[in-house]
Amino acid sequence: MHEKAVVLFIQILLVVVMILMVVIVARTYLMRKKPIFERLGLGMLIGFFTDFGDTLGIGSFATTTAAFRSTHFVQDDRQLPGTLNAMHAIPVMVEALFFITAVKVELTTLIPMTTAAVIGAYVGTHVTKNWHAPTVQRVMAGALFIAVVIMIIRMITTPGSSNAMSVHGLHGCWLILGIVFNLGIGVLMTMGLGNYAPELIFFSLMGVNPAIAFPVMMLDAALIMPTTAWNIIKMDRISWRGFAGVAIGGVLGVLVAAKFFTSLDTDLLKKLIIIVSLWTVFGLLRDSFKKNWKKAH
Repeated sequence: MHEKAVVLFIQILLVVVMILMVVIVARTYLMRKKPIFERLGLGMLIGFFTDFGDTLGIGSFATTTAAFRSTHFVQDDRQLPGTLNAMHAIPVMVEALFFITAVKVELTTLIPMTTAAVIGAYVGTHVTKNWHAPTVQRVMAGALFIAVVIMIIRMITTPGSSNAMSVHGLHGCWLILGIVFNLGIGVLMTMGLGNYAPELIFFSLMGVNPAIAFPVMMLDAALIMPTTAWNIIKMDRISWRGFAGVAIGGVLGVLVAAKFFTSLDTDLLKKLIIIVSLWTVFGLLRDSFKKNWKKAH
């Protein structure tokens, strides 16, 4: 009964945070006239496919970054990390509502690790607030490259797939390690590194079946993203163009993907994402050095 009450509290918390996020966006639109409905159709298309993949455990940051850069959706790369977190916040909260009860995980693992991730996100937004565009571009390129490497490792070795489903959490020193790990993940998410692939690898190495990791990584993202969003909105480090489209399309993508969660083969999709991500890494690095070259000449 106690566990059910805590899960219910988490679900209520997610709904409250989601409503607050909608209110903040609506208030910003009404009071500051931000273009959240501009490029609505393209935004919905991007949101649908990126959050569809996100729900399947592929992640959304790499694909969204590639889509944004190829369509010039975000005009200033310095706004990319914050925009990724803000635009995907609402869809990811919908994901978390689905997974919090779909897979059993111990609350003594879920709550401390999520709390650590949120603290990391708060710290991360302040660490990156004065970064120049080339710095952001290089850090994002590095984050994307790390994500690609982890994705390739997962595809080749499928770590943790043989781990028993009877283990539902971490204990002792492994839980402390998980808390520290998630603190770092929270910081890195504000810099453009998604949390899904690293957390799936981490849980696998800890002897936990990757399926058990889904509630943890979904709840982490669902609370990291609005924490990051609220801070970057205050700092005015977000691109508002198409916000509504990405959020609406993202929610639709989550709802559709949830129906295919256990049956869809994602190998081909992962290979395509790896290729697109590597091309995006090249573009980010090229642009960061191009600006410095122009300054020098």
